[in-house]
Formats: sequence, C-alpha cells, structure tokens
Amino acid sequence: MKKVLIINASVRNKKSQSRKLTELLVKNWQQKHPDYTFTFREVGLNKIPPINKDWIASAFTKPKKQTIQNQKGVYLSNQLIKELKENDIYVIGTPMYNWSIPSGLKTYIDQIMRINETWKFRSGKPDGDYVGLLEGKKLLILSSRGDTGYGKNEKNEHMNFQTTYLEFIFKIMGVRDTTTISLDNEEFGGQIFEKSKQKIYDQISRIP
Repeated sequence: MKKVLIINASVRNKKSQSRKLTELLVKNWQQKHPDYTFTFREVGLNKIPPINKDWIASAFTKPKKQTIQNQKGVYLSNQLIKELKENDIYVIGTPMYNWSIPSGLKTYIDQIMRINETWKFRSGKPDGDYVGLLEGKKLLILSSRGDTGYGKNEKNEHMNFQTTYLEFIFKIMGVRDTTTISLDNEEFGGQIFEKSKQKIYDQISRIP
C-alpha cells in the first residue's frame, strides 16, 4: 500500500487547470491501485502562514532545551513535516505565477524546510554539504503554464523558476525520484490549448 500526499497550490478552484491534473491523477490511481490512500493538503485556497520570528526561535532551539512553550512557533510546521514523513509519494499541482510558484506554495515550503527535520548539514556545521532526510520518497509535479517552451533546452528555459525550483528544493530534502509533467499554452486557448490538454491528459492516464 502506498500513501499519497496531494498538494494543491492554485488560488482558483473549478477553473484551475492544475487542479484538474491532480484530480485526473487521483481518479486514475484509485482505479489502478485501490489500496492507495490519499491525503490532501490545500495551500492555495487555505492560507499557510509565513514563517516569523516565533517560528525561527522555535526552529533553532536546541533539542535539549525544547519545551511545549518554546515550540509553539513550529506547531503547524511539525504537522506538515509529520505529514510528509508519513506519505510515500508527493504530488504537487501548481500553476506558474510570474514564472514562479504561488505564494501559498512558497510559504508551505518555508514551513517544511527545517534543519534537522527535513534536511541537515552532513558535518553538523554550515558548510553547504546538505543531506536530505526525506529519503525513499517520490515526487510528481503537475504544473500548468500560460506560455510554452519552459523545458530543458527550450526557448524559455531561463524563465522557469517554477518546476526547476520545486525539483531543486525537494532534492535538498532528499527526494531524488522526481517526475515533472507540465500543461502549457493555457493563455492561447482554442485548439492549441486543447491539443496540449489532450497530450498531457493522456500522459497522466498512462502513469502506472
């Protein structure tokens, strides 16, 4: 049995293309893998608070000095990290906003990027040698974008701070088995977008 965490980041609901991608994947996997269980984390429609001074104070309190009182700042962070550790596969459905990710997804990432929780320094000192602590997990990024050409060696690759950022940040946390599928051309509409949707929908349907 696999445990799957679905993370939706769009601020739109029914009109969200990225949500349609995650919905299609869930439907597909429910049919192929009836033993899979799904947990849904909403970071687009439900506000994830940004980290603040209380978060920082709690996160950097040494384990021997931690108390219920001084750990209040990371209460939500602890819940989100526990959720990550309990699941085997992460699915992120996200649109591209201004060539990057939605603010809700960014604050979610800020909450889960915790030293000695999801990553650490190999030597125990700040030396740039990161070790991820979420080993053995898989990540599937389902993105939607208005334009096209953001893939590797394509014309807009240098403008893609969406999927490349997500791939990098989860790699730091130890997730190296990553698949990215992107639905492009939304802003063009018409037949161009319909062809893109059909291609991507078919690709998602074939995911084992």
